[in-house]
Amino acid sequence: MWRVIIQPMLLFVTPFVAYALFLLARRRWPFVAELWTRGVVSTLTMAGLLTAVLGMIAFGLLSSRNLGAYVPAHIENGRLAPGRFQ
Repeated sequence: MWRVIIQPMLLFVTPFVAYALFLLARRRWPFVAELWTRGVVSTLTMAGLLTAVLGMIAFGLLSSRNLGAYVPAHIENGRLAPGRFQ
C-alpha cells in the first residue's frame, strides 16, 4: 500500500532535489528563500507533476503482468493456501 504513495511522491520531489543539487554545484546554499522564487517553485511543481504522471504511466505499462486465472486464498487440508495466479 505504501508503494502507491511513495513512488509518485519520490517522482514529484525529483525536480526539487535536482534544483537543490544544482544550487549546491553553483556553491549556493539551497535553503535561502531568495533562490526559491514563485516562478521557480511553480516551474518545479509543474515539472514534478509531469514527472509523477509520466512515471506512473511508465510503471503501469512496463510492469510485469501475471497471466492466467487468479485463485484466491483458501483452506487446503486444514491449512491456509495463499492466493496465486495459475
